[in-house]
Amino acid sequence: MRSSTATATTATDNSPAGGDYRYTGRFAPSPTGALHLGSLLAACASFLDARSHAGQWLVRIEDLDARSRPDWAGKILRTLDTFGLHWDGPVAYQSGRTQHYRAALECLRAAGETFECSCSRAELVRVAACTRGYPGTCRSGPRRAGPTATRMRVEASRTIRFTDRFQGPYTCPAGTLGDVIVRRRDGVFAYHLAVVVDDALQGVTDVVRGADLLASTGWQILLQEKLHLPQPRYAHLPLVTEPGGEKLAKSRRSVALRPERAAAQLIATLRLLNQAPPAALERASVREVLDWACAHWNPAAFHGVRTVAADGTA
Repeated sequence: MRSSTATATTATDNSPAGGDYRYTGRFAPSPTGALHLGSLLAACASFLDARSHAGQWLVRIEDLDARSRPDWAGKILRTLDTFGLHWDGPVAYQSGRTQHYRAALECLRAAGETFECSCSRAELVRVAACTRGYPGTCRSGPRRAGPTATRMRVEASRTIRFTDRFQGPYTCPAGTLGDVIVRRRDGVFAYHLAVVVDDALQGVTDVVRGADLLASTGWQILLQEKLHLPQPRYAHLPLVTEPGGEKLAKSRRSVALRPERAAAQLIATLRLLNQAPPAALERASVREVLDWACAHWNPAAFHGVRTVAADGTA
């Protein structure tokens, strides 16, 4: 669905030099429930960032999880449409791309970058109490028979550094991450492998998402290196939290999105992002709110902010 929302002519942060650069962003929800206020913040910010750079905004449905349901995917797309967040090109579905993930996994295996791990979730939880990251238990081979997950070896001596557009310079010692799972015990390809393959396939240049994924970006950068894939620019948004500080979640006291109040909830989202929408927008339409937001998009207003609390009034 093509967007008719106006595009700002200037951006508030520097774009890469070079005439061939074309911003391509994306929003990639999992269809395991309805979008809530935290989801809207991520979708709205990634949309505004793309449009402020005169770029494309793609939507990808990350439906590898067994909890995913086609009806939730449809509801998510209808919600985005109601809130005026119209995407470019066809919607991509991870469930239709497993051949690409399989090929990436085989590349890693052929290069000796992976090993099979028989550790159960319960065992890893016990280990986590006394160590940081995966301790390398099965690096020499699975400890017992039965289903295994596939992990990619991570050099503990590595330090991953990148500059996040919203959070600034970020340093992550690889030893604190441990060996990342790229295929789960149930045979499903893991999130980190799928997302780097998807971003490369779609030509994504800029990833705008919640700060809860900031630390695990190190895994994705390592996967990009080993698979010889391009590295997008990363920009991590403030995470919307419960009043007590916990991540706003679908299964807890989340702020539901109400189509009849779409304009008001967009304004509430802009305020969470410190965008300071004028009082006159309170009576505006969804289109008018987004037109203003695109023209005045200012990420500098929330640079360095990791969390914002939802007050439930949106």
